[in-house]
Amino acid sequence: MNLQATTSFLDQFPLFSVLSPTDKEALAGMMEYVIKPKYTFIYMPGDDSEEIYFLAKGSVKIGTHSSDGKEIIKSLVHPTAMFGEMGLVGEQSRSDFAQALKEDVHMYVLKVADMNKFMRTNFDLCASVMNLFGGRLLKAENKLESLIFKDARTRIIDFIKDSVNNRGRRIGYEMLLKHSLTHQDIANITCTSRQTVTLVLNELKKSDLIYFNRGKILVRDIAKLA
Repeated sequence: MNLQATTSFLDQFPLFSVLSPTDKEALAGMMEYVIKPKYTFIYMPGDDSEEIYFLAKGSVKIGTHSSDGKEIIKSLVHPTAMFGEMGLVGEQSRSDFAQALKEDVHMYVLKVADMNKFMRTNFDLCASVMNLFGGRLLKAENKLESLIFKDARTRIIDFIKDSVNNRGRRIGYEMLLKHSLTHQDIANITCTSRQTVTLVLNELKKSDLIYFNRGKILVRDIAKLA
């Protein structure tokens, strides 16, 4: 990718709005454009936390495995989002994995050392990064509260509603969500089981609240989805 295309991509990130055009161009010159095939791992636990990733195309899941080998998905990453940034706050090696979902992933890669260099000379950028981490901490706390206080059905419905509100496309009174997730992925995100996810989705479909097939969920009326 040329420098102009990379700089234009950075313009899509509020995080970098505090940079001058000159600094933004300098940062773009340090970034590498990388394509990873679908289902491949971008990093694994134990890998050095030396790089930050900025997603341009595709979807990525960030997760870990429990002691009994069960996969737990901590978050999903979609285009124009940053991931792998824990090196900015001192992580030396990865504790999570990042894996491409069902399509090739296009992304820009930046060295943590280069990002730190800009943060040392730009207080506004440093503050923006801290705000980003603060927002993610709040999301993690909300997820923990959901696991404690909500049952499996409610967690699955909340996941559908949040996904539709964040990334869905309105079609009349309905909302269409295109995604790259299996029922097992949704179970791993909501800390439920694949059987429970299938049961809840079929129940909602039978009640004519949603319609779904591979890669798509259509919510008939999100106000009635409860």
